[in-house]
Parts: sequence; C-alpha cells; structure tokens
Amino acid sequence: MDNWNILWAVLILMGIGILLGLGLVVAAKVLYVKEDQRIEEVAKRLPNYNCGSCGYAGCKGLAEAIVTGKENNLRKCKPGKEEANFKPIIEYLNEHPNDDGSKVNVHL
Repeated sequence: MDNWNILWAVLILMGIGILLGLGLVVAAKVLYVKEDQRIEEVAKRLPNYNCGSCGYAGCKGLAEAIVTGKENNLRKCKPGKEEANFKPIIEYLNEHPNDDGSKVNVHL
C-alpha cells in the first residue's frame, strides 16, 4: 500500500512540474520584449562613464534616446570625444538604419 502512495505522490508532483513548465513556456512567448540591438552597440561606442551629464540615466539611457530619435545631438555626452566616440556612432547608425529603411538623424 505504501508503494501506491509514493507512486501517486510522484505522479502528482510530475504533473504539477509539467503544468508549471508549460506555463513558463507560454509566459516566455507571450511576454517576450524585442530590444533593438543598436542600443547596445551605440552604448559600447560611448565613453561608458555613466556620469549622467547628458541628462539621461547613464550611457545606455543616452544610447536608447539616440537610437529611438529622442536625442539627436551627440555633444550632449560631455566626456565623449569626436574621433573616439561620436564618429564611430554616426558611421554605425548610417550602416544600420531603422526597420523602415530611414536613417537615424544624429549630428555633432
């Protein structure tokens, strides 16, 4: 009789595990958020001081504003250098336009 109780307990726990696993799979598909890879690439080209002098929460915040078009003046980044940071960002964004083919409008 004890063997049947153990078997039922194992089967119930397996069923619960399978249901929760399927729930995680569905949640991963439904709640997936696509992030623009250009944000990470632009953030890599910034000086990464995360000083906030640009008015955004660190370099990733400024990179997101640049890629989404909310910010178009690269000189907002005070510690950034034209040759080391700004020109590589402009070149990268010219090579990688928006999904609709339009270019991100940024200037020095």
